Amino acid sequence: MAEMDLKAATSTMEALSSMKSLEHELHCPVCKDIVKQPVVLPCQHSVCLLCAAEVLVANGYPPPELPPDPKSPASTPNTRSPRQARRPAPRAEPRPIDRVLRSGPHPPSPSTPRSPGYGPHPGRRRKEGPAPAMMFPCAPCGREVELGEKGLGDCLRNLTLERIVERYRHTVSLGSVAVTCQFCKPPHALEATKGCGDCRANFCNECFKLYHPWGTPRAQHEHILPTLNFRPKVLTCPDHEQEKLQFYCRSCQRLLCPLCKLRRAHGGHKVLPVAQAYQALKEKITKEMNYILSNQDTVLAQITQLESGITQTEVNGVAAREQLAQSIRDLTAALAERHAALTQALEAARQRRGEALGAQVAERRALMEHAGLMAFTQELLKETDQPCFVQAARQTHSRLSKAIDSLQHFSLAADPSFRHFQLDVSKELKLLTELNFTQAPFAPVIDTQRTLAYDQLFLCWRLPPDSAPAWHFSVEYRRRGVVPGGGGARGGPRAGPAAARWGWQRRDEVSGGSAVVDRLEMDSVYVLRVRGCNKAGYGEYSEEVYLHTPPAPVLNFYLDSRWGLHADRLVVSKEQRCARSVPGLSLLQAADHALTSCHLTSDLLVGDVAITQGRHYWACSVEPGSYLVKVGVGLESKLQEWFHLPQDMASPRYDPDSGHDSGAEDALDSAPPFCFLTMGMGKIYMPQHNYHHHNNHGNGVRDPITNGNGPAPPTGLTYPLPPRLGVCLDFEKGRVTFYDAHSLRPLWEGHVDCSGPVCPAFCFIGGGALQLQELVANRNADQTPVRRVTIQPRVSGLNNNN
Repeated sequence: MAEMDLKAATSTMEALSSMKSLEHELHCPVCKDIVKQPVVLPCQHSVCLLCAAEVLVANGYPPPELPPDPKSPASTPNTRSPRQARRPAPRAEPRPIDRVLRSGPHPPSPSTPRSPGYGPHPGRRRKEGPAPAMMFPCAPCGREVELGEKGLGDCLRNLTLERIVERYRHTVSLGSVAVTCQFCKPPHALEATKGCGDCRANFCNECFKLYHPWGTPRAQHEHILPTLNFRPKVLTCPDHEQEKLQFYCRSCQRLLCPLCKLRRAHGGHKVLPVAQAYQALKEKITKEMNYILSNQDTVLAQITQLESGITQTEVNGVAAREQLAQSIRDLTAALAERHAALTQALEAARQRRGEALGAQVAERRALMEHAGLMAFTQELLKETDQPCFVQAARQTHSRLSKAIDSLQHFSLAADPSFRHFQLDVSKELKLLTELNFTQAPFAPVIDTQRTLAYDQLFLCWRLPPDSAPAWHFSVEYRRRGVVPGGGGARGGPRAGPAAARWGWQRRDEVSGGSAVVDRLEMDSVYVLRVRGCNKAGYGEYSEEVYLHTPPAPVLNFYLDSRWGLHADRLVVSKEQRCARSVPGLSLLQAADHALTSCHLTSDLLVGDVAITQGRHYWACSVEPGSYLVKVGVGLESKLQEWFHLPQDMASPRYDPDSGHDSGAEDALDSAPPFCFLTMGMGKIYMPQHNYHHHNNHGNGVRDPITNGNGPAPPTGLTYPLPPRLGVCLDFEKGRVTFYDAHSLRPLWEGHVDCSGPVCPAFCFIGGGALQLQELVANRNADQTPVRRVTIQPRVSGLNNNN
């Protein structure tokens, strides 16, 4: 028996401890007390209705209309007893909100119309504009939330929270608040044992039986625990009285009645029955609660870690305060030392100047009539022995000459103003005023003009001007779109092996303002970010930048200057990666003899590499001021024929874009030996579909602008010249794709004959310049141009250096 009593007492104590720990969740964020008649704000936080009204009045809003005081139970003719009818009505005590409204900054008066949005508006005109939004400062959110048109009238009561508060009061504070029967004769009123939710009154046992006799409708009333705060049984719609809230709008996250559901405002929204929303939300909360309860060891470990962090915070705070005091003492000592040195220098200068001016005063006093030099000179003039006079007078004559010169050009021997001994402490005062703790670097700014993806990723950044310096940087990158859900790629507990491989990878202690990332996947999008670090720790991350890697291995080649190069019209740089077309002597002579037009010729330049298999990608940039430049590929044998038999560009037989060569008339179905894209004057020209036979089989040229969904214009399309142009050759498929190399957006696609080795080719018509994209790996290396090679083995990886 004693053991059972002990178990019951232990269970009661556990329940009491659990309910006491619940008290913090039941506090109103305004009054810091247990909530009374709570309402749910649009931000889902709950506050006391009275507190919310007081906050609105304190912020200058007109007083809202509140429901009757819940402490005064409603009495209807059906529940009023004859004994209660004969009893004098108790005097109603003024509500706290009434005192607030009477002393508020905007007392209501009949002459002052109510502001729209707060209950009924008897004086509101029909043609008035929309009611101004009422903003409620929510303390937990730290921001203002917008209430509905009716203000607090649109906020539903949190009946669930009221029931929890009621259970809490009966469990923890049982007996502390006595609720008396409202139907017993005073002063012998008994303590209430039951409450009736329909009658909204408290009863003792005898009165409850008296007013709820068997066999009457009152016997079916719901009896509850005694309370001073009666609640409605169900939530009703604030816009449509007596309508129950039977639906839940997931888009608006609001409860709806059947009439609200039919409104146009919820058209197209996902509206669920409240029972289904209740079940789904209850299951989610149950799963989340079970997950937390099953990870209590983790919670305890984190609590231990947090407590250790608090202890370390106290210890490190004391150490930091001592370090601060020591730094101030060091500054004070250095200032005192400097003060002593400057004082000593000032005193030495004062002494030197005083001595110099004192000596000058003594010299002037010697020039007085009966003193010093003058007295000696007067005695010297009395000498009559001429040889002796001449011998003695030479020094006196020199002294008198200097004295006369000093009289005629008088100046102080030292400056008494000490203007050069004034301290300029403006910079030091500014530094002392701005003296602060060490701050972490600000978020770096990514230089998008220099950042690119080629054979490797090259990331360039800089710190803002007002940022603290960084000792080094940390570069993080990840592949985008590999792990479903996006956020799971950060290596969360549910990400799995894919997150471990494709989560954020970091490179620490990167010096300077750039970094290179290698060993990447082809045709993938990578997300990169960077942050700085100094004595204060790591700063904020930069904005994430997205870089698209090339669709094929990068081909590294140089311009071939030994094969058909017209030296008088084409100039190739020493590194053989840049070429410029200039008007040669022959072109000038031809123009001199022509009166109406100028005969233009094309100059072809090829790469020093021949491709026989695989997929390859390279990029180049064309100067925007170029007249006409063609970039593409060509069959090596046909290119040699072109060099040996240079032709006029007006001849369609050798037009690279015409699709005709020496045998094209006999074989219309064969791919052309050349595939070029023409650029000039800041534009890029994308021709219309050339190979209709291939288009009928679905293998023709694809127009990336129209995506093949409409008729192509008869003259093709023009597109602004991108900073860099990318070219991708698929040798096996005989297909060439041109890209905007900055964003890897496809521009145009064509076919080329790959029956033999294919070479990168460039054609200049008129003045122009072109530069091959340099490999990121070769930026800091001294590259020597290689001899012409042929690519035969299949390459793997993103980079192919030849």
